[in-house]
Amino acid sequence: MQLIQNSPASRIMPMWFWLILILLPTSVVCAGNPGVAPILKVTRLAENVYALVGPITNRDPENLGNNANFGVIVTEEGVVLVDPGATYKGALMIHEAIRSITDKPVKLVINTGGQDHRWLGNGYFKSLGAHIIASEKAVADQQARLTDQLIRLGGLVGEIGLQGTQPVYADETFTDRKLLDVGHTRIEIHHAGHAHTLGDSFVWLPANEIVFTGDIVYVDRLLGVGSQSAHRSWISAFEAMAARKPEIVVAGHGNPAGLEKAKQDTYRYLVFLREAVQALIDDGHGMEDVGRIDQSRFEYLDNYDTLSVRNAQRVYEELEWE
Repeated sequence: MQLIQNSPASRIMPMWFWLILILLPTSVVCAGNPGVAPILKVTRLAENVYALVGPITNRDPENLGNNANFGVIVTEEGVVLVDPGATYKGALMIHEAIRSITDKPVKLVINTGGQDHRWLGNGYFKSLGAHIIASEKAVADQQARLTDQLIRLGGLVGEIGLQGTQPVYADETFTDRKLLDVGHTRIEIHHAGHAHTLGDSFVWLPANEIVFTGDIVYVDRLLGVGSQSAHRSWISAFEAMAARKPEIVVAGHGNPAGLEKAKQDTYRYLVFLREAVQALIDDGHGMEDVGRIDQSRFEYLDNYDTLSVRNAQRVYEELEWE
């Protein structure tokens, strides 16, 4: 199979030129009528490759749980969607965004992890005939946390926002990686380890040097190290993604960016926090003292005040068991 190659012009243009271009949205999609604020920004990354950039706020009735980023890859055989949204209605919102790009059907949906916006919209696209792929561990995580996710979603998006949402799991699973050729487009899915959630994967487009990272990468907002996370292997998963040297990183949250921005906002934060908490433990301090850690170098990130101390507490818990 012949892979799609970047044009000669694209190889000689400076990186700053392309980063400016990708940050210019081509259109926006709203939850209901044109009078409401935009929810998803449709951003062209390369020929036939788009990011749907959601807000970095919490889930709410307006965004229907789509406070995340999604990917659209248009192939000769149809559309490959990276993550289907958090709810049935959220999936419909995503489909409206896709229709602003192409009238081709959604043939394949990739679930990059176990968070609600990575899979709970599966039912909508399955009803349209899409084939769904996820890592084995992502499906296990989805099944284990389903009840908690639906309860939490109901409280955030409301009963009306949750209407129609039913759990639908992947038709096909893989262990470590899945290589696809869809309409002459090579797509690689890699599960490199437990990150924000147990089954997180990244989607690599080698011909375009674009990666959709799911929740392995956060930019513009502080990541969350939750009870479902594993910070040590998260660092390794990031390194596996970064080894591809992508030109464009579409994080799970935040604007598309270059690899350096992804490293600063995710990788360096995780490494810093691990080292700082370990030093606190080595000095004989308990978890109640994690507030002593100066995380202010990352206070430029949204949600810093809400998540920074909580993240340190979670890393402390994990280090106690290493």
